[in-house]
Formats: sequence, C-alpha cells, structure tokens
Amino acid sequence: MNNFYFIGVDVSKKKLDVCVMFENKVILEEVVANHPMAATALIHQLENELGISNAQMLVCAEHTGQYTYPLVCACEATNCKLWLENPSNIKYSSGVQRGKNDKIDAKRIAIYAARFEDKVRLYKRPDKEIERLKQLEAERSLYVVDLAKYKAQMKDQKEYMPESIYKEKVNRLKKLMKNLQEVIDSITEEMEHIVNSTEVLLRQFELLKSIEGVGPVVALNMIIVTEAFTRFDNARQFNCFAGLAPFSYTSGSSQHSRTRVSHRADKCIKTLLHLSAVSIIGKAGGELKDYYLRKVQEGKNKMTVINALRAKIVARMFAIIKRNEFYIPIFS
Repeated sequence: MNNFYFIGVDVSKKKLDVCVMFENKVILEEVVANHPMAATALIHQLENELGISNAQMLVCAEHTGQYTYPLVCACEATNCKLWLENPSNIKYSSGVQRGKNDKIDAKRIAIYAARFEDKVRLYKRPDKEIERLKQLEAERSLYVVDLAKYKAQMKDQKEYMPESIYKEKVNRLKKLMKNLQEVIDSITEEMEHIVNSTEVLLRQFELLKSIEGVGPVVALNMIIVTEAFTRFDNARQFNCFAGLAPFSYTSGSSQHSRTRVSHRADKCIKTLLHLSAVSIIGKAGGELKDYYLRKVQEGKNKMTVINALRAKIVARMFAIIKRNEFYIPIFS
C-alpha cells in the first residue's frame, strides 16, 4: 500500500504501546492508557500530526481477548481499519528473537502488518447480542467451575477430618453453592432471553438441537464461537480452529509420524464437542453410534473414531445452518 501507515499496537491490561511505521521506517512510538478515550485521542493525534486521514492507517494488534475492547471501540468510533491477528502468527513470523518488551513487541507487530498486508483480515465487531452472549457464557463458565470445585470438596474430604469440622465445612459450602447456583440460573435465564428475542439466533439454536448429541449448551456455545456461523466459511475451517482436523507429520523418507490433530485449538469448544461424541457412544442406538461400533470392530483406535464423530457433528451443524433445515436422521 503506497503512502500507508502501519500502526502496531501491543495491548496490555493498563496500557497500549504504539509503533507507527511508514515506508519500513519507524516514525513514531507512543504509550497511552488502555482506555477507549485515550486510544481515540491517539488516532486523532496521528491524523493531525502526520496530516493523514484514517483511510491511510491500518491498526494491527494481537487478539488478546477482552483487553482489546478499548482499542476496538476507538477504531470503531474513528472508522479506522483494525486487524486483530492471532498472536502465534506474529510470533512465528518474526524468526529467532532475543529479548522481549512491550516497545519491541509493538514494532514487531507493525513490521508484521507491513510485510503481510496482502493477508489482512479487517476486524468486524460481532453483533451486540453475540457479544453479550459471549460475556455471559464466560462468566457462567467461571461459576460452574467453582461450583464443581465445592462439590468435590464435599465428597473428597469426609474421611480426612473430624466429623464435627466436616459438618461445619459442609454447611458453609452449601451456602456458597446455593448462591452460586442462583447466579448461574440467572445468567442462563438472561442468555435464553437474548436467544429467544433474536430471530436468527433462535432459529439456529433450534436447528442445532435437532442434531444427535447436540444439547442446549453445545448449541449455544457453537453460536457464540462461530458468531452465528459468520466467522467460518465451512466445517473444515472450524475443525482446524477447534483442533479436530487431523494433519500428517512426515519428512523425507525416514520420519513418518502418525496423523494427529494439533494441540493449538479452542479447548473449551473441543471439550464440549468431545462430550457430545461420548454421549452418542452411551446411547442404545442411532446413526453415529452404529458408525462408532462399526469402526471399532474394524480395528480403528477408539479416540480416532471419537474425533471422527466430533467432526461429523460439526459437519452436520454447518450443513443444516446453510440449508436452514432441521436435521432428519437416515435410518438404515
């Protein structure tokens, strides 16, 4: 891009380290608070000092979750192009590195944006319903983990302390668990309200639940992760993201490792899909259960077959959303 300014931003909790590059030269380095107003003021400052418009700027940052929210708001308010890239892509493109600090990282991000401008994917903020569901699900998951932890305390420690102390502890845990359950229920109710009041989300939610092994939790999380099935073009892309797609590992004539999935994955959705596959195995019958039994009898590794089940579930999800039709099982 001619006459284009690449702005690398290293995002941390409290501050934004900024590096502006033009024609492969650093022309400005700045540090501002990680706040929408501070980030917006910086963009206006760059426009005034450099005498450019927002159309000549590309802001690039690592996608680090909620800490990028102020930067997203600022770019949206100023109509500035924003590229949120996978941190691993930036890291592995920089070659062997020695030393690390926020100022250097901002420069590396700016260099990455300039080098790979042809691969830019401008960030599009999800709809407010999806954004709210994502926040609520993250909070709900936090409380569910705590609730499971307290339940385990009640079961595991009875034999390892005096009965009187154990009873007192159980009473305190029950109070905590009751409050947590009430909070979880209220969050779940709010999420259901958002889905029920949004036509597209409600339709997708009902379609997904028609698939064998897909319950309300899996359906809702799939909608959130895929941003109502707009984030991924097909099931194969999603499987790579979720760590379900197998890849071969060979080199030359001597190194031939078995085909396996990558550990770089969204572990939360992968776990949910794994539970869906396991629930199918526990059923009395069905298409996918028959498939599992047939492949195991052929001598296939059980985990390999389970991964195939997960991939089949995902393929069905994308298919019915694309067709806008409920899934109809094919009975043999």
